[in-house]
Amino acid sequence: VTHQINANGVWELPVGRGRRLLKESPGWINAVVGGWQLGGIFRITSGLPTSIGNGFAFPTNWEFTGNATQTKAIPFTGVTKNVKVVPTDSGGPNIFADPLAAFASFEHTLAGGVGTRNSIRGDGFFTIDMGLSKSWMMPYREGHRLDFRWEVFNVTNSVSFDPFQLKGANLDSRNTFGKYSGTLSGPRVMQFGLKYVF
Repeated sequence: VTHQINANGVWELPVGRGRRLLKESPGWINAVVGGWQLGGIFRITSGLPTSIGNGFAFPTNWEFTGNATQTKAIPFTGVTKNVKVVPTDSGGPNIFADPLAAFASFEHTLAGGVGTRNSIRGDGFFTIDMGLSKSWMMPYREGHRLDFRWEVFNVTNSVSFDPFQLKGANLDSRNTFGKYSGTLSGPRVMQFGLKYVF
């Protein structure tokens, strides 16, 4: 991965008893608005590398087909939406903007060769996860508390396509060349938790 950024943080909201806002609030107000924490994880990468397979041709042995050999430059790789590889295709996301031109940029690897490895880059990974939490100290027993958590994974419901799951990732797949068939990220998911500590 050429570039990767990760950021993690926890912020105690400045509201409630002893904090900047409503710092002298009575107990019942503090129980509602005080003690909240907001946390988050931000992750983003540049495009992930992948290779084009040699198809049902074995340049090195009869167990592994190996990689195809790239002979021309490909101007853009990543994600292009609604690409039709052939006229009868229904379209969809593709690692290539022009799949047939990209297909012509690869040749079968000659006997004894190893092909071109990781010469193209697919989609990168992006996600934001967040959590909101609060604790209530129990008034009847010291050391007893109630914890609440609300966690959201993939807050923006963003889709990152998996360059290792291509319908056409080899030279035997001209009609589906470069079509994504899977994702790196899942859909937005929320979960709630309530825990009593004693």
